[in-house]
Amino acid sequence: MARILIAEDEPRIATFVESGLRAHGFSPMTVADGRSALDLATSGDFDLLLLDIGLPVLDGFTVLQRLREGHHRIPVIILTARSSVADTVSGLDAGADDYLAKPFHFEELLARVRLRLRPEGTSPLAALTCGGLRLDLRTRRAHIADRTIELSAREFTLAEAFLRNPGQVLSREQLLSQVWGYSFDPGSNVVDVYVRHLRRKIGPERISTLRGMGYRLEDVP
Repeated sequence: MARILIAEDEPRIATFVESGLRAHGFSPMTVADGRSALDLATSGDFDLLLLDIGLPVLDGFTVLQRLREGHHRIPVIILTARSSVADTVSGLDAGADDYLAKPFHFEELLARVRLRLRPEGTSPLAALTCGGLRLDLRTRRAHIADRTIELSAREFTLAEAFLRNPGQVLSREQLLSQVWGYSFDPGSNVVDVYVRHLRRKIGPERISTLRGMGYRLEDVP
């Protein structure tokens, strides 16, 4: 299980990222200042660092600079509201492996995290399957037996969240953060609406509702 250090001083974003990563099988830990981020990133206990630029004590650029000066090669993905070309270039020149501007969708962050954690020479996962349902991650198409199921981009991302966690209960909050992003209204019923849409297309028996808890993908024969 990959350990991911999140250096983020905005509680709402930190909670969104941490809960999403944990739901996808990672082991995340959050710190809210640059000094703590630097100390932990150099400890050798983490596989990747998600680094905000506007941190107190030490800013993200300073943390990154000291990591690279000390020859610490932990992969670093910068997460920041600074989206200018100059800031992006500065971050990459300082040794960042990737740069993602806020606000962002969780699925994009997740894809970048998986890319940076992938061992060299390995290929990305091509498909996800559960029971008779198969998602082709390259063509972004869904299949049941020999039948192709047409899914919208959002329906596909929702289905992917379920297939990456088969048999696991996913709360509405987890699905909202993973599929729609932290900037979406947490009081919205959009998750329930899209689950209904997905059930119509892949079969209602494949997604169970657990009252007061959330939804679960079932392994239908």
